[in-house]
Amino acid sequence: MSGQSPETRPAGGTEYSWCRAVPGGTGITVLSILFSKPLNPSHLQSCIHKLQFHHPILNSKLQFNPTNNTFNFTIPTTQNPLKIQFHTSDSFNSVIELELNTNLYQIFNKDSNFTEIDKILETHVMFASLYELPEEKWAVVLRLHTAVCDRTTAASLLKELLGLYNGDVEIEEQEGLGLGFAIEDLVPAGKTSKWFWARGADMIGNSVNSFRFSNLGFKEIGVPSSTKFVRLKVGSDDTDGILSGCKSKGIKLFGLIAAAGFIAAHASKNFPNEKWEKYSLATLIDCRSELDPVHSDHHIGFYHSVIINSHDIKEGEDLWDLAQRIYTTLKNAKNNNKHFTDTADLNYLMCKAIENPGLTPSSSLRTSLLSVFEDPLIENTNHLHKNIGLLDCVGCSSVHGVGPSLAIFDTIRDGELDCACVYPSPTHSREQMQDYVDHIKKIIIDGSK
Repeated sequence: MSGQSPETRPAGGTEYSWCRAVPGGTGITVLSILFSKPLNPSHLQSCIHKLQFHHPILNSKLQFNPTNNTFNFTIPTTQNPLKIQFHTSDSFNSVIELELNTNLYQIFNKDSNFTEIDKILETHVMFASLYELPEEKWAVVLRLHTAVCDRTTAASLLKELLGLYNGDVEIEEQEGLGLGFAIEDLVPAGKTSKWFWARGADMIGNSVNSFRFSNLGFKEIGVPSSTKFVRLKVGSDDTDGILSGCKSKGIKLFGLIAAAGFIAAHASKNFPNEKWEKYSLATLIDCRSELDPVHSDHHIGFYHSVIINSHDIKEGEDLWDLAQRIYTTLKNAKNNNKHFTDTADLNYLMCKAIENPGLTPSSSLRTSLLSVFEDPLIENTNHLHKNIGLLDCVGCSSVHGVGPSLAIFDTIRDGELDCACVYPSPTHSREQMQDYVDHIKKIIIDGSK
């Protein structure tokens, strides 16, 4: 309507930290889908437009004001529906890496040279591409700014897009959501409270301890320039054994994956048996069920928090004992509401690391060895293989700005453990990280038999 004001809201604290991180290369979320049947581009375009209509924040633009370093989400009064871009590529993996490193948000880097310093810069939060691949295969990719797309959002969009395209799902109505709310506005009263001195002590502790954390060997020193992708897949029989072991021990899968990651990292250095190292773990937690009001998976946005813990590792660690230790440490931290009380501190430290890479080991911007999710995604897609030729799905985010050495996005898909693993390059090499991920897989499988 002529003269109507655009809907807009400022980025919240966690969203702001992602807005600061993405120009440097961390926080570009990619949802890639592989098909064996040719797609109908107009039908696909219509399905994506439905996603935008039912989830207005996907139709928004992210605005950056360089004069005061602020970010806003805005839905323009004149709608310009997203248009699919068409490309070719040589492989599905190449598509994933290309999209992870396509960064249209670099214009938001406050150190860039602006020709018009007072001009408000803006770009879309979501982009879509269709790739033609060899052997009559096709890939659809949604690329989103992580400030509006956590892993739960990505999984929900995947389910909705495939359902719309297949014609067997209608999107759940979410009237009145508009641009939604920042997570900080939805945390129940009292759960973010922390004594002043406790906050100061934690800030100092997190800053100092970061230099005590051990890392994988860095192949090149300095700020990394791209994100690379490797995969960890486990067959259904071994996956059953892994999940049964976790259930019998009363722990979650992330504890086992992190334990294997720590053991593999220590083994890669060939230390004497008595030598120990301190490794850090960032665990992302979906907070939707704890918010006020409670949010469902259909609430699009970033509603995860993170808890960072460290563990001392030496040669001969028992896999399941270490997994139990990791799980219990996170459980106790959550019981103390640290996934809410520490959010502002970690956002602040994240932004400081972005501004000052020298605050991280070897200026690598590595803040932890691993990042994992508290709960895996569970997806059942077998029925779509025949209907629409679905072959594969991969969801992950870029990490070559501030972040871990290895981020693990774990999914139980059709009964098999499937982990998308991303790492910064050339800080770590493909050979190094493929060996590392293969060792993690071996440790998990052998330990679950």
